[in-house]
Amino acid sequence: MPVRSFTTSRAALLETTTTEPASAQAPPPPSDKPAALNPELVSKPAQERRLVNETGQQPVASRRRRHMLKQAQNIPFEQLPFQCFQEARKVLQEDRKEKLEDIKMQRERIEKLEAKQVAPQDEGNKNHRLRSMRHRLEHTKILADINDPIVKKTFEDKQGMSLNMICCSSAEANNINLGDMNKPIYRHLADNKWRSYKRQVLMQRLTQMNVVPDVMPTIDPVVSTQLMFGRRKVQHGEIVDSRVSELAPTIKIQPYDQGERLYTIAVIDPDVPNVEKDGYDFRCHYLASNIRISPTETIVRLGELSDESQVILPWLAPYSQKGLPYQRLALVIMEQPAREAAADTTGPRSQEVDVATIKAAKRYTKRHNFILRSFAQYQKLTPVGADLFRTAYDEGTAGVMERAGVPGGNVEFKRKKVEPLPYQRLKGSRYR
Repeated sequence: MPVRSFTTSRAALLETTTTEPASAQAPPPPSDKPAALNPELVSKPAQERRLVNETGQQPVASRRRRHMLKQAQNIPFEQLPFQCFQEARKVLQEDRKEKLEDIKMQRERIEKLEAKQVAPQDEGNKNHRLRSMRHRLEHTKILADINDPIVKKTFEDKQGMSLNMICCSSAEANNINLGDMNKPIYRHLADNKWRSYKRQVLMQRLTQMNVVPDVMPTIDPVVSTQLMFGRRKVQHGEIVDSRVSELAPTIKIQPYDQGERLYTIAVIDPDVPNVEKDGYDFRCHYLASNIRISPTETIVRLGELSDESQVILPWLAPYSQKGLPYQRLALVIMEQPAREAAADTTGPRSQEVDVATIKAAKRYTKRHNFILRSFAQYQKLTPVGADLFRTAYDEGTAGVMERAGVPGGNVEFKRKKVEPLPYQRLKGSRYR
Protein backbone atom coordinates (compact mmCIF):
# COMPACT_ATOMS: atom_id res chain seq x y z
CA MET A 1 0.00 0.00 0.00
CA PRO A 2 1.56 3.33 -1.00
CA VAL A 3 2.33 5.70 1.88
CA ARG A 4 1.33 9.31 1.49
CA SER A 5 4.20 11.62 2.27
CA PHE A 6 3.82 14.87 4.26
CA THR A 7 4.59 18.14 2.54
CA THR A 8 5.42 21.58 3.84
CA SER A 9 5.15 23.42 0.60
CA ARG A 10 3.64 26.88 0.29
CA ALA A 11 0.58 25.56 -1.51
CA ALA A 12 -0.25 23.03 1.21
CA LEU A 13 0.21 25.67 3.87
CA LEU A 14 -2.24 28.00 2.15
CA GLU A 15 -4.80 25.20 1.86
CA THR A 16 -4.80 24.49 5.59
CA THR A 17 -4.82 28.14 6.72
CA THR A 18 -8.12 29.21 8.24
CA THR A 19 -9.43 32.73 7.78
CA GLU A 20 -10.88 34.74 10.63
CA PRO A 21 -14.41 36.03 10.24
CA ALA A 22 -14.75 39.67 9.40
CA SER A 23 -16.85 40.27 12.50
CA ALA A 24 -13.95 39.40 14.89
CA GLN A 25 -12.49 42.41 16.67
CA ALA A 26 -8.81 43.19 16.21
CA PRO A 27 -6.68 43.49 19.37
CA PRO A 28 -6.07 47.07 20.56
CA PRO A 29 -2.80 48.59 19.45
CA PRO A 30 -0.04 48.62 22.07
CA SER A 31 0.11 51.81 24.13
CA ASP A 32 3.25 53.89 24.02
CA LYS A 33 2.74 55.00 27.66
CA PRO A 34 4.60 52.69 30.11
CA ALA A 35 2.64 51.07 32.90
CA ALA A 36 2.71 52.61 36.37
CA LEU A 37 5.37 51.18 38.66
CA ASN A 38 4.61 49.80 42.10
CA PRO A 39 7.31 50.72 44.67
CA GLU A 40 6.68 47.41 46.45
CA LEU A 41 7.18 45.24 43.35
CA VAL A 42 9.87 46.85 41.16
CA SER A 43 12.87 44.53 41.05
CA LYS A 44 15.10 45.81 38.23
CA PRO A 45 17.57 48.71 38.48
CA ALA A 46 16.12 50.45 35.42
CA GLN A 47 12.62 50.30 36.91
CA GLU A 48 13.89 51.63 40.24
CA ARG A 49 15.51 54.62 38.54
CA ARG A 50 12.38 55.33 36.53
CA LEU A 51 10.25 55.13 39.69
CA VAL A 52 12.44 57.68 41.46
CA ASN A 53 12.58 60.03 38.47
CA GLU A 54 8.84 59.95 37.71
CA THR A 55 7.22 59.78 41.15
CA GLY A 56 9.98 60.70 43.58
CA GLN A 57 9.26 57.54 45.62
CA GLN A 58 11.93 55.13 46.81
CA PRO A 59 11.53 51.35 46.38
CA VAL A 60 10.31 49.58 49.51
CA ALA A 61 12.74 47.26 51.32
CA SER A 62 15.29 45.08 49.51
CA ARG A 63 15.30 44.13 45.82
CA ARG A 64 15.29 40.40 46.64
CA ARG A 65 12.16 40.79 48.74
CA ARG A 66 10.38 42.83 46.05
CA HIS A 67 11.23 40.18 43.43
CA MET A 68 9.80 37.45 45.66
CA LEU A 69 6.56 39.39 46.25
CA LYS A 70 6.23 40.02 42.52
CA GLN A 71 6.37 36.29 41.81
CA ALA A 72 3.77 35.49 44.47
CA GLN A 73 1.27 38.35 44.31
CA ASN A 74 -1.97 38.41 46.35
CA ILE A 75 -0.54 35.87 48.81
CA PRO A 76 0.09 36.89 52.44
CA PHE A 77 3.75 37.04 53.32
CA GLU A 78 3.49 34.35 56.01
CA GLN A 79 1.78 31.98 53.53
CA LEU A 80 4.30 32.16 50.70
CA PRO A 81 4.45 28.75 48.98
CA PHE A 82 8.10 28.01 49.65
CA GLN A 83 8.72 24.77 51.53
CA CYS A 84 12.04 25.85 53.04
CA PHE A 85 10.48 29.12 54.22
CA GLN A 86 7.55 27.37 55.91
CA GLU A 87 9.76 24.76 57.58
CA ALA A 88 12.05 27.49 58.92
CA ARG A 89 9.03 29.36 60.35
CA LYS A 90 8.02 26.22 62.28
CA VAL A 91 11.45 26.02 63.87
CA LEU A 92 11.38 29.72 64.75
CA GLN A 93 7.92 29.40 66.31
CA GLU A 94 9.11 26.59 68.58
CA ASP A 95 12.11 28.67 69.65
CA ARG A 96 9.86 31.65 70.32
CA LYS A 97 7.66 29.56 72.63
CA GLU A 98 10.72 28.72 74.73
CA LYS A 99 11.72 32.37 74.91
CA LEU A 100 8.20 33.36 76.00
CA GLU A 101 8.32 30.85 78.84
CA ASP A 102 11.68 32.29 79.89
CA ILE A 103 10.21 35.82 79.80
CA LYS A 104 7.30 34.76 81.99
CA MET A 105 9.65 33.18 84.53
CA GLN A 106 11.90 36.28 84.66
CA ARG A 107 8.90 38.56 85.24
CA GLU A 108 7.79 36.42 88.17
CA ARG A 109 11.28 36.62 89.69
CA ILE A 110 11.33 40.40 89.33
CA GLU A 111 7.93 40.71 91.02
CA LYS A 112 9.09 38.55 93.93
CA LEU A 113 12.25 40.58 94.39
CA GLU A 114 10.32 43.88 94.24
CA ALA A 115 7.93 42.67 96.96
CA LYS A 116 10.78 41.42 99.16
CA GLN A 117 11.60 43.58 102.19
CA VAL A 118 15.32 44.14 102.81
CA ALA A 119 17.38 46.08 105.31
CA PRO A 120 18.29 49.69 104.46
CA GLN A 121 21.95 48.76 103.97
CA ASP A 122 20.93 46.12 101.41
CA GLU A 123 18.69 48.45 99.37
CA GLY A 124 21.52 49.26 96.95
CA ASN A 125 22.16 45.58 96.22
CA LYS A 126 18.45 45.02 95.63
CA ASN A 127 18.23 47.87 93.12
CA HIS A 128 21.35 46.60 91.34
CA ARG A 129 19.83 43.12 91.01
CA LEU A 130 16.57 44.58 89.73
CA ARG A 131 18.40 46.58 87.06
CA SER A 132 20.33 43.50 85.96
CA MET A 133 17.19 41.36 85.81
CA ARG A 134 15.28 44.00 83.83
CA HIS A 135 18.19 44.27 81.40
CA ARG A 136 18.17 40.52 80.90
CA LEU A 137 14.39 40.57 80.42
CA GLU A 138 14.66 43.19 77.64
CA HIS A 139 17.43 41.19 75.98
CA THR A 140 15.28 38.04 76.04
CA LYS A 141 12.40 39.95 74.44
CA ILE A 142 14.73 40.87 71.58
CA LEU A 143 15.91 37.27 71.15
CA ALA A 144 12.30 36.08 70.96
CA ASP A 145 11.61 38.13 67.80
CA ILE A 146 15.01 38.79 66.27
CA ASN A 147 14.65 36.04 63.62
CA ASP A 148 10.94 36.47 62.89
CA PRO A 149 10.54 37.27 59.14
CA ILE A 150 7.26 39.10 59.82
CA VAL A 151 9.04 41.47 62.21
CA LYS A 152 11.82 42.14 59.71
CA LYS A 153 9.31 42.72 56.92
CA THR A 154 7.35 45.21 59.05
CA PHE A 155 10.54 47.06 59.98
CA GLU A 156 11.75 47.29 56.37
CA ASP A 157 8.35 48.47 55.13
CA LYS A 158 8.21 51.37 57.59
CA GLN A 159 11.84 52.51 57.31
CA GLY A 160 12.05 56.10 56.15
CA MET A 161 8.31 56.86 56.43
CA SER A 162 8.80 59.03 59.51
CA LEU A 163 11.29 61.27 57.68
CA ASN A 164 8.79 61.83 54.87
CA MET A 165 6.16 62.90 57.41
CA ILE A 166 8.38 65.14 59.53
CA CYS A 167 6.76 68.22 57.96
CA CYS A 168 3.32 67.19 59.20
CA SER A 169 1.94 67.52 62.69
CA SER A 170 3.78 65.87 65.55
CA ALA A 171 0.95 63.39 66.15
CA GLU A 172 0.90 62.19 62.53
CA ALA A 173 4.68 61.91 62.34
CA ASN A 174 4.95 59.99 65.60
CA ASN A 175 2.19 57.57 64.53
CA ILE A 176 4.10 56.71 61.35
CA ASN A 177 7.47 56.47 63.10
CA LEU A 178 8.25 52.77 62.49
CA GLY A 179 4.88 51.84 64.02
CA ASP A 180 6.13 49.89 67.05
CA MET A 181 9.13 51.73 68.50
CA ASN A 182 7.71 51.03 71.95
CA LYS A 183 8.73 47.38 71.43
CA PRO A 184 12.34 46.36 72.19
CA ILE A 185 12.83 44.45 68.92
CA TYR A 186 12.09 47.46 66.69
CA ARG A 187 14.29 49.75 68.79
CA HIS A 188 17.08 47.18 68.52
CA LEU A 189 16.77 46.89 64.73
CA ALA A 190 16.61 50.66 64.26
CA ASP A 191 19.65 51.18 66.50
CA ASN A 192 21.70 48.63 64.57
CA LYS A 193 20.73 50.18 61.25
CA TRP A 194 21.66 53.68 62.46
CA ARG A 195 25.01 52.56 63.86
CA SER A 196 25.92 50.64 60.69
CA TYR A 197 26.28 53.81 58.59
CA LYS A 198 24.61 57.06 59.66
CA ARG A 199 26.30 57.26 63.05
CA GLN A 200 29.68 56.73 61.44
CA VAL A 201 29.02 59.61 59.01
CA LEU A 202 27.97 61.84 61.93
CA MET A 203 31.13 61.04 63.91
CA GLN A 204 33.25 61.71 60.84
CA ARG A 205 31.70 65.17 60.45
CA LEU A 206 32.06 66.02 64.15
CA THR A 207 35.74 65.05 64.28
CA GLN A 208 36.68 66.30 60.81
CA MET A 209 35.22 69.77 61.52
CA ASN A 210 36.63 69.79 65.07
CA VAL A 211 33.31 70.15 66.86
CA VAL A 212 34.98 67.73 69.24
CA PRO A 213 36.87 69.12 71.18
CA ASP A 214 36.11 72.77 70.27
CA VAL A 215 32.53 72.74 71.64
CA MET A 216 32.52 69.67 73.91
CA PRO A 217 35.48 67.53 75.00
CA THR A 218 33.75 64.26 74.07
CA ILE A 219 30.44 63.27 72.52
CA ASP A 220 29.22 59.67 72.30
CA PRO A 221 25.93 59.82 70.34
CA VAL A 222 23.30 57.30 71.42
CA VAL A 223 20.32 59.11 69.84
CA SER A 224 19.96 59.83 66.12
CA THR A 225 19.04 63.27 64.79
CA GLN A 226 17.52 64.70 61.61
CA LEU A 227 17.60 68.48 61.22
CA MET A 228 15.09 70.32 59.02
CA PHE A 229 14.47 73.96 58.12
CA GLY A 230 10.90 74.06 56.90
CA ARG A 231 10.62 71.19 54.42
CA ARG A 232 14.33 70.99 53.68
CA LYS A 233 16.32 68.19 55.28
CA VAL A 234 19.84 69.21 56.23
CA GLN A 235 22.70 66.75 56.03
CA HIS A 236 25.41 66.74 58.70
CA GLY A 237 27.77 69.62 58.03
CA GLU A 238 25.84 71.09 55.09
CA ILE A 239 26.07 74.82 54.33
CA VAL A 240 22.59 76.36 54.77
CA ASP A 241 21.47 79.64 53.21
CA SER A 242 21.11 82.41 55.79
CA ARG A 243 17.51 83.12 54.73
CA VAL A 244 16.60 79.44 55.17
CA SER A 245 18.07 79.23 58.68
CA GLU A 246 16.47 82.50 59.80
CA LEU A 247 13.57 80.62 61.43
CA ALA A 248 14.02 77.99 64.13
CA PRO A 249 14.40 74.44 62.75
CA THR A 250 12.62 71.18 63.46
CA ILE A 251 14.59 68.27 64.89
CA LYS A 252 13.73 64.59 64.93
CA ILE A 253 15.47 63.01 67.92
CA GLN A 254 15.18 59.23 68.02
CA PRO A 255 16.25 57.48 71.26
CA TYR A 256 16.65 53.72 71.25
CA ASP A 257 16.09 52.89 74.91
CA GLN A 258 12.87 52.54 76.86
CA GLY A 259 11.15 55.35 78.72
CA GLU A 260 10.60 59.08 78.53
CA ARG A 261 13.44 61.46 79.40
CA LEU A 262 14.09 65.20 79.55
CA TYR A 263 16.75 66.75 77.34
CA THR A 264 18.49 70.09 76.92
CA ILE A 265 19.27 71.39 73.41
CA ALA A 266 21.94 74.00 72.70
CA VAL A 267 23.10 75.52 69.40
CA ILE A 268 26.62 76.96 69.62
CA ASP A 269 28.74 78.91 67.12
CA PRO A 270 32.46 78.47 68.03
CA ASP A 271 33.74 80.64 65.13
CA VAL A 272 32.79 84.16 66.23
CA PRO A 273 35.73 86.44 65.27
CA ASN A 274 37.44 88.51 67.96
CA VAL A 275 39.60 91.20 66.34
CA GLU A 276 41.18 92.41 69.58
CA LYS A 277 42.70 89.08 70.55
CA ASP A 278 43.03 87.89 66.93
CA GLY A 279 41.06 84.72 67.70
CA TYR A 280 37.56 83.31 68.02
CA ASP A 281 34.84 83.30 70.68
CA PHE A 282 31.64 81.32 71.30
CA ARG A 283 28.08 82.48 70.72
CA CYS A 284 24.89 80.69 71.82
CA HIS A 285 22.14 80.80 69.19
CA TYR A 286 19.60 78.70 71.13
CA LEU A 287 19.21 77.10 74.55
CA ALA A 288 16.21 75.19 75.93
CA SER A 289 15.67 72.58 78.64
CA ASN A 290 12.96 70.19 79.89
CA ILE A 291 12.22 68.81 76.40
CA ARG A 292 10.35 65.49 76.64
CA ILE A 293 11.58 62.81 74.25
CA SER A 294 10.59 59.14 74.07
CA PRO A 295 10.95 56.40 71.42
CA THR A 296 7.50 57.30 70.07
CA GLU A 297 7.56 61.09 70.68
CA THR A 298 10.52 62.29 68.61
CA ILE A 299 9.59 65.57 66.87
CA VAL A 300 10.85 68.81 68.44
CA ARG A 301 10.01 72.20 66.94
CA LEU A 302 12.35 74.70 68.55
CA GLY A 303 10.13 77.65 67.69
CA GLU A 304 7.10 76.21 69.51
CA LEU A 305 8.60 75.47 72.94
CA SER A 306 7.38 77.26 76.05
CA ASP A 307 9.16 80.54 76.82
CA GLU A 308 8.46 80.23 80.54
CA SER A 309 9.37 76.63 81.37
CA GLN A 310 11.69 75.55 78.53
CA VAL A 311 13.38 78.28 76.46
CA ILE A 312 16.34 80.05 78.10
CA LEU A 313 17.71 81.77 74.98
CA PRO A 314 15.42 82.05 71.93
CA TRP A 315 16.53 81.32 68.38
CA LEU A 316 19.03 83.76 66.85
CA ALA A 317 19.48 83.48 63.08
CA PRO A 318 23.00 82.23 62.18
CA TYR A 319 25.12 84.60 60.11
CA SER A 320 28.67 85.01 58.86
CA GLN A 321 29.96 88.46 57.91
CA LYS A 322 31.58 89.31 54.62
CA GLY A 323 35.21 88.25 54.29
CA LEU A 324 34.94 85.48 56.89
CA PRO A 325 35.02 81.77 56.08
CA TYR A 326 32.05 79.56 56.91
CA GLN A 327 31.01 79.27 60.54
CA ARG A 328 30.04 76.02 62.26
CA LEU A 329 26.76 75.68 64.14
CA ALA A 330 26.92 72.74 66.53
CA LEU A 331 23.64 71.39 67.90
CA VAL A 332 24.26 69.43 71.10
CA ILE A 333 21.60 67.28 72.79
CA MET A 334 22.22 66.64 76.48
CA GLU A 335 20.31 64.34 78.81
CA GLN A 336 19.31 65.79 82.16
CA PRO A 337 20.28 63.91 85.35
CA ALA A 338 18.16 60.97 86.43
CA ARG A 339 15.71 61.18 89.27
CA GLU A 340 16.56 59.71 92.64
CA ALA A 341 13.65 57.23 92.52
CA ALA A 342 15.19 55.17 89.70
CA ALA A 343 12.78 52.28 90.26
CA ASP A 344 9.78 54.50 89.48
CA THR A 345 8.93 54.04 85.80
CA THR A 346 6.00 56.50 85.64
CA GLY A 347 6.65 59.85 83.99
CA PRO A 348 10.03 61.14 82.79
CA ARG A 349 13.10 59.50 84.26
CA SER A 350 14.99 62.81 84.41
CA GLN A 351 15.01 65.77 86.75
CA GLU A 352 13.63 69.08 85.57
CA VAL A 353 15.87 72.11 85.17
CA ASP A 354 14.68 75.25 86.96
CA VAL A 355 14.57 77.62 83.99
CA ALA A 356 13.31 80.56 86.07
CA THR A 357 16.30 80.31 88.42
CA ILE A 358 18.75 80.23 85.50
CA LYS A 359 17.17 83.33 83.97
CA ALA A 360 17.18 85.14 87.31
CA ALA A 361 20.87 84.37 87.93
CA LYS A 362 21.75 85.80 84.47
CA ARG A 363 24.89 83.70 84.35
CA TYR A 364 23.93 81.70 81.29
CA THR A 365 21.61 84.19 79.61
CA LYS A 366 24.32 86.01 77.65
CA ARG A 367 24.87 84.79 74.13
CA HIS A 368 28.41 86.08 73.68
CA ASN A 369 31.19 83.97 75.18
CA PHE A 370 28.75 81.23 76.20
CA ILE A 371 30.77 78.22 77.40
CA LEU A 372 28.70 75.06 76.93
CA ARG A 373 31.10 72.91 78.94
CA SER A 374 30.55 75.10 81.99
CA PHE A 375 26.75 74.99 81.60
CA ALA A 376 26.75 71.19 81.20
CA GLN A 377 28.92 70.77 84.27
CA TYR A 378 26.79 73.20 86.30
CA GLN A 379 23.53 71.38 85.44
CA LYS A 380 25.11 67.86 85.44
CA LEU A 381 24.12 67.23 81.81
CA THR A 382 25.38 64.34 79.69
CA PRO A 383 25.79 64.84 75.91
CA VAL A 384 23.99 62.00 74.12
CA GLY A 385 23.57 63.39 70.59
CA ALA A 386 24.78 66.07 68.20
CA ASP A 387 24.25 67.55 64.76
CA LEU A 388 26.07 70.13 62.65
CA PHE A 389 25.41 72.63 59.89
CA ARG A 390 27.34 75.60 58.52
CA THR A 391 26.55 79.14 57.44
CA ALA A 392 28.46 81.42 55.06
CA TYR A 393 28.07 84.97 53.82
CA ASP A 394 25.57 85.24 50.96
CA GLU A 395 23.32 87.82 49.36
CA GLY A 396 20.69 87.53 52.12
CA THR A 397 23.01 87.81 55.15
CA ALA A 398 22.72 91.61 55.48
CA GLY A 399 18.92 91.45 55.53
CA VAL A 400 18.93 88.59 58.03
CA MET A 401 21.23 90.54 60.38
CA GLU A 402 19.08 93.67 60.07
CA ARG A 403 15.85 91.81 60.88
CA ALA A 404 17.54 90.12 63.84
CA GLY A 405 18.78 93.48 65.17
CA VAL A 406 22.46 92.52 64.84
CA PRO A 407 24.82 95.36 63.82
CA GLY A 408 27.70 94.92 61.39
CA GLY A 409 25.88 93.90 58.26
CA ASN A 410 28.00 96.29 56.20
CA VAL A 411 31.33 95.30 57.79
CA GLU A 412 33.86 93.41 55.69
CA PHE A 413 36.78 91.51 57.21
CA LYS A 414 40.11 91.49 55.42
CA ARG A 415 43.28 89.61 56.15
CA LYS A 416 46.29 91.52 57.38
CA LYS A 417 49.21 91.76 55.00
CA VAL A 418 52.10 89.76 56.41
CA GLU A 419 55.39 91.59 55.96
CA PRO A 420 58.23 89.29 54.85
CA LEU A 421 61.33 88.86 56.97
CA PRO A 422 64.40 90.99 56.02
CA TYR A 423 66.27 88.14 54.35
CA GLN A 424 63.15 87.31 52.28
CA ARG A 425 62.76 90.80 50.84
CA LEU A 426 63.85 91.69 47.32
CA LYS A 427 67.40 92.88 46.81
CA GLY A 428 67.72 96.61 47.45
CA SER A 429 64.50 96.87 49.51
CA ARG A 430 65.79 95.30 52.70
CA TYR A 431 67.68 98.47 53.70
CA ARG A 432 64.88 100.93 53.08
